[in-house]
Amino acid sequence: MDKPVKIMVVEDNSRARSALAAYLSLQVGIRITAEASNGLEAIGKVKTCPPDIILMDMQMPVMDGVEATKIIKKNWPHIKIVALTMYANYELEALSAGADAFLVKGCSVSEMISAIGAMSRSDEVDNFRL
Repeated sequence: MDKPVKIMVVEDNSRARSALAAYLSLQVGIRITAEASNGLEAIGKVKTCPPDIILMDMQMPVMDGVEATKIIKKNWPHIKIVALTMYANYELEALSAGADAFLVKGCSVSEMISAIGAMSRSDEVDNFRL
């Protein structure tokens, strides 16, 4: 990765969001540009500081990740979205909404970094699943 990949972390659990953002910010080639606690907040932040990749929780209050993914992909199709959830059964719904990748929470950090790397290297990413 030549220039840092700009990432937004969208997660309603503040501890999980902060921990994920802190860990990812330590990785070479990754820059956390925004954090949001729900889909509506994420859309607002995309307008002001668009990321290259969004790590999007699927179950959140106010607006869930599925609806936020649909809106973001409609308006900013170049932004890659990695659906991140505790529930593997959300895969089809997340990918149908436009997510470019699907990860189950609890996956290894190397799997998450691999997905981010795949998203950052390609404008034509096929759905990536771990």
